[in-house]
Amino acid sequence: MTDADQRKALREAIMNGPAYRLVHEDVEFLAHDDLRPLRLQLELLKPEHELRAQGIGSTVVVFGSARVVSHEEAQAELADFEARMAAGQSDPLQARDLATARRQLAHARYYEEARRFTHLVSSRFQQEERRDFVVVTGGGPGIMEAANRGAFEAGARSIGLNVTLPHEQEPNPFISPELAFRFRYFALRKMHFLLRARALVAFPGGYGTLDELFEVLTLVQTGKMARIPIVLVGREFWRRAVDFDYLVEEGFISAQDVRLSTCVDAAEEIVEVLEAFYGGKPPAPEGAQG
Repeated sequence: MTDADQRKALREAIMNGPAYRLVHEDVEFLAHDDLRPLRLQLELLKPEHELRAQGIGSTVVVFGSARVVSHEEAQAELADFEARMAAGQSDPLQARDLATARRQLAHARYYEEARRFTHLVSSRFQQEERRDFVVVTGGGPGIMEAANRGAFEAGARSIGLNVTLPHEQEPNPFISPELAFRFRYFALRKMHFLLRARALVAFPGGYGTLDELFEVLTLVQTGKMARIPIVLVGREFWRRAVDFDYLVEEGFISAQDVRLSTCVDAAEEIVEVLEAFYGGKPPAPEGAQG
């Protein structure tokens, strides 16, 4: 090897080494535990930068189960189970799955109501010069998909805040691509749900839905967040899932705390609650609330 070749090889080794990388391009370095504060800051700044660039004034947050499917999909799955059982292809597990399919068909109404609500609110409040009540979801399947889908079918934008999970959750296809974000940290994701939130709509769901709902109720109850309309969709579900009256009877919450949320059944009722709260006008833009 000539002296020139040796110099070239040594220089390339330096330039290709991890120490020589620009710090913002060094993924291994950014993954260190002591860089967590920086990662948290970046997860706060990136979506905020883009939401401002897209002129998003206010949002309506939609939560609900990832396991709910559309009426069409639920009907097809039930028909498939019933056909197999009619053909004598049944076993105890299939009987259980048939019951699940029937329950899923009953739950499909929530998918359709979420889809109708976001179509209504997006058609009414998203305008060329001002984007208000822009739908924001967790970006996944189920109720999240339905909510993004309703906005998509209205020709409007909607936001998806996906999160990295052990079993990777793919974004649903109806989120506006420029408003589809992925988070590593639940805490920063929660912040972005609420920074522009001027309404929260919670459909039936599990731990994730309950977690998000009660966090917002707590923030409003304690005055850490300005009051917004909190709408629970599905009177029968919420009456059994959370006994607010029992909490009042036992003295764990006050009677006025129950009035922080409103329970409805249909998409039009959600819109009515929002209209009543804001007097029929668009919500205050970012920063206008105290």
